[in-house]
Amino acid sequence: MRTIRVETSAATILLTEAPEPKVRDRQTGEIAKDAVSGEALMTIGVVYIEEGESSLIKVTVPESGVAEGLTLGAPVSLPGLVARPWESVFNGQQRHGIAFRAVAVTPAAYPASVGAAA
Repeated sequence: MRTIRVETSAATILLTEAPEPKVRDRQTGEIAKDAVSGEALMTIGVVYIEEGESSLIKVTVPESGVAEGLTLGAPVSLPGLVARPWESVFNGQQRHGIAFRAVAVTPAAYPASVGAAA
């Protein structure tokens, strides 16, 4: 399916869940790997805030893209963020959603407008 680039320059993105290995198979505990590079994948939780609205999302990032110095509740940057719609059938039930993936997750600064409102 097609991937859609997500423009993040006007958004505030805060880390809500620390990076952890993405599990491919919950029964065996197999860790998900990138289909091209074979690198282990990680997931993070973030709150994405833009134009007064917020969403909690999970984002997949390659293990090498997880920067040092990440702090829960702190702003992060997600370079190369894309969204990919997906659908599948599980136990006869149709499921669908949007998967998010970024090249990296790095510490970021709060936008100047956040601290200016006093």
